[in-house]
Amino acid sequence: MTDVVKNIFRFVLFLLLQAFVLNKVPPLHQFIVPYVYFLFLLWLPFSISRMALLLIAFAFGLSMDFFTSTPGLHAAPCLLIAYIRPFLLNLLLPQETTELSYVEPSLKSMGWAPYFVYVLILTFMHHAYLVLLEWLQFGNFLYFLGKVTGTTAISIMLIFLIEMLFYRKAKYRTNIA
Repeated sequence: MTDVVKNIFRFVLFLLLQAFVLNKVPPLHQFIVPYVYFLFLLWLPFSISRMALLLIAFAFGLSMDFFTSTPGLHAAPCLLIAYIRPFLLNLLLPQETTELSYVEPSLKSMGWAPYFVYVLILTFMHHAYLVLLEWLQFGNFLYFLGKVTGTTAISIMLIFLIEMLFYRKAKYRTNIA
C-alpha cells in the first residue's frame, strides 16, 4: 500500500472513529471527553512540507467540523498542532539520524521518551486550545485546567492503546533523493 493511500485510509478512519464512536460515548465525567482524531496529524511522515502539513490539517479539521456541526472548532487546534509539529520534532530528534532513517513518527522510530513527550505536548496544546475555543473564556480557571488535564489524560491513554493494538512497522527511508 502506498503512503498516499495509507494516509487517505487513516484520514477517513480517524474521522469516522471520532465522529461515530467516540463522540457518541456518553460523558463519563464532566472532565473526560476522548479525542484521538488528531493522531492522524501526528502520524504524518517526517518528510512532508510545512505548507502541505498545514493544508492537510486544515482540511482534516474542517472535515471533523462538518461531522460535529461546529464550524472552525476543530480546524483551529489542528492547524495549531500542525504548525508546532515540525519545531517540536526538530527539538526532540537528532536531525541527521532518526528523521533520515525512518518515514514517520512512531514508538520505534523515536523511542519511548521522545515519542511520549511529542504526543503529550501536542495533545495538551490541542485540547487546551479546543476547550478555550469551546468556551471563548477562561471562566473558572480550575475547571478549565481540570477539563484540559482530564481530556488530555484519557486521550493519551487511548493513543497509546491504539499504538499498542495497531502496531505500525517502522519503514526505513530509501537513499533515493
